[in-house]
Amino acid sequence: MWQPVLMFNGYFISVLGTAMLLVGAYDMYETSSSWSYFLSAALLALFIGWGLLLSNKTDSHTLSMKQGYLLTVTSWVSMSFAATLPFVFYDSNLSFADVFFETVSGISGTGATVFADVESLPKQILLWRSILNLLGGIGVVIFASALLPFLGIGGMQIFQRENSDVNDKFMPKFHYIAKRIILVYAVLVAVCVLCLYFAGMNWFDAINHGFSAAATGGFSTKNNSIAFYDSPKIEAVIVLFMLLSALPMTFYVMLLQNKTEQSVRAAQVGAFIRAVAISVLIMALWLRFKGIYSSFAEALRYAAFNVVSVITTCGLSSADYLTWGSFAVLFFAIIMFVGGCSGSTTGSIKIFRWQVLASFLKQAMILAIEPKRMVVLKIKQFVIDNQVVASVMIFVTMFFATAGILILLLALTGVDAATSMAAVFGCITNVGPSFIDSLGPSGNYGDFSPFVKYVLAAAMLLGRLEILTILVVFTRNFWRR
Repeated sequence: MWQPVLMFNGYFISVLGTAMLLVGAYDMYETSSSWSYFLSAALLALFIGWGLLLSNKTDSHTLSMKQGYLLTVTSWVSMSFAATLPFVFYDSNLSFADVFFETVSGISGTGATVFADVESLPKQILLWRSILNLLGGIGVVIFASALLPFLGIGGMQIFQRENSDVNDKFMPKFHYIAKRIILVYAVLVAVCVLCLYFAGMNWFDAINHGFSAAATGGFSTKNNSIAFYDSPKIEAVIVLFMLLSALPMTFYVMLLQNKTEQSVRAAQVGAFIRAVAISVLIMALWLRFKGIYSSFAEALRYAAFNVVSVITTCGLSSADYLTWGSFAVLFFAIIMFVGGCSGSTTGSIKIFRWQVLASFLKQAMILAIEPKRMVVLKIKQFVIDNQVVASVMIFVTMFFATAGILILLLALTGVDAATSMAAVFGCITNVGPSFIDSLGPSGNYGDFSPFVKYVLAAAMLLGRLEILTILVVFTRNFWRR
């Protein structure tokens, strides 16, 4: 059972090692030195990766359900550990809890940081953080588009039918989907970087923020995030690409093939755009009504950026929205659970699951009045079967139950209730910044104890891997033959 799983783990760690080599080359160019700590980290990562790859090489083109779960969990955990190497070689005085938290935050696309002053970090470390966002983003999309339907997690099995023209086995489907996703993702990233450069950023900042925006990752090279630039052009570019990245990557492929009318993904795209538009309008009206900004246009500008950033779980900010009043704080605390579309780089619960729950609620209300009436669960013209509804209900229940357990765990260490809730929800939704000042756009996670940082790192991975994927692996039945 383990051979193909370890082989893939080796491949993924080797990809990380190659990325470290590229950053090492940049480091040597930037500092005019003959060696870089990134090269040391790269050699170690490549040794481990190739060792796993070659020692477990197999010609098998199928994965069982159990292997699919194991591959998902072990690959994200192994990459999280391997990606800590540049931080460890950079500064041995950094605690491993800080290093691991920062790495998991980057690779899971959460964007929470332990560093109070990111501008004091070397450019090479800043670039590595952004590369983790980039690699994590593509990993998330492939996981959500290929593995989740295969594993049937949280109702995602409904998207299997959209790939019915390929072999039912996972491996052929993986290659089929991955090639198209990588192309779409690469185009989005490249265009975003170029647009940010022409909007006024220098090349280094444009590359870093382009990686972060397209991956909805949230890492910035500035302490004040996008507020540092105070540029409507830059904000408009990032808003656009956060929205584009929050749509399913396979949706773009279907769009080119003119197959969107046949896709349930198109139905969730429409719902997502409406949810964003309504949320932005509500916040803009609030900001203007309270006189926080002098014109509706200015209120709309700041509302659009920060609302889109939180809904897409990106976490970049153009203002400290926690200073906008109690209504705004509660509003942002609510929309962090919306998420983008399934098959995108976003985290949180996802708009598709909210559509299923809304359809189920509508059915329940109709049957309460007319119990003998036949009511079919639908999203647009697509019929949702009971298995999908049950899967979504289980996912949402486990999402909040897991968050509740983690909140209690933090409280047991002495963290106050509000901070515990804000920290766990900020991490498990993969938004990063949360709804209290110390963890908001102007705060960071550096003051927590090492144990709390490990718990929050686990929360980030649980949220990114859709909760059940990890929990299933720890059940007794999973390991029975």
